[in-house]
Amino acid sequence: MKESSLAFRIRRNKTSYFMLAPYFVMFFFFTVLPVVMSIFFSFTYYNMLEMPEFIGWKNYIKLFLEDDIFLKSLKNTMVLAVVTGPVSYFLCLLFAWIINEFKGWLRAFLTLIFYAPSICGNAFVVWNLILSGDRYGYLNGILLKLGILDEAVIWMKTEKYVLPMLIVVQLWLSLGTGFLSFIAGLQTVDKSLYEAGAIDGIKNRWQELWYITLPAMRPQLMFGAVMQITQSFAIADVSLQLAGNPSVNYAGATVVTHLLDYGTVRFEMGYASAIATVLFILMVGSNKLVQKLLRRVGE
Repeated sequence: MKESSLAFRIRRNKTSYFMLAPYFVMFFFFTVLPVVMSIFFSFTYYNMLEMPEFIGWKNYIKLFLEDDIFLKSLKNTMVLAVVTGPVSYFLCLLFAWIINEFKGWLRAFLTLIFYAPSICGNAFVVWNLILSGDRYGYLNGILLKLGILDEAVIWMKTEKYVLPMLIVVQLWLSLGTGFLSFIAGLQTVDKSLYEAGAIDGIKNRWQELWYITLPAMRPQLMFGAVMQITQSFAIADVSLQLAGNPSVNYAGATVVTHLLDYGTVRFEMGYASAIATVLFILMVGSNKLVQKLLRRVGE
């Protein structure tokens, strides 16, 4: 048996494959298989009561040519992704870089403070109080007291304010797993690299960051990018909790809220699968683009 053959490599590394088998089985049945099934159902009419009926591209034609709400949801999602994705990514990196300069309990405390909003179950309760549409809402109260407003504004029921407010809240919630990965990455950078860099002519902290720190933590940068992009395209809870579903003139609608409408309310699973497939393609395409850009860090 040739050493370069696939069968030989499998036999040689059979212990590794055996150890990977539980994860592979879980990944296949709970990630790969649902994606494949969703793509299949997107070409069918399926209402969960009858057998799926193959209808070809009709769901996609309806999605892009007849469904005005989907087009508005897609536009809102792209705005949220383009604004919150890159901004939250750089904020995660900036705050992680600053916090990493502290030592001991102070660094741990600051990390907890910045990470807490992303895991706080009552976050939307806080923002509902802030954005309440009467003078007792914190934002209205402050602006009225300062004389900026003459009367209270119903923030989440006024179309022009809905999307900007969702962006602000999403940015506040976005310091999550990516932020922690950056903290971890910064702490694993070999300190001797900085000494070598100083000998090679690196003169300030910005050059250290670009030529040493970021290239050394490239795996964490990749992971953080995937997490932030996925999070920015999958925005739904913020809109549902603050703007409702449907929101006023669908100003806060996203692709995921539209998907939930068809998948969990109307049970039109074929059409919902088409929406999910479009979202999947957007996420994969964005991740590929960002990963290509991150490979150039430090060049």
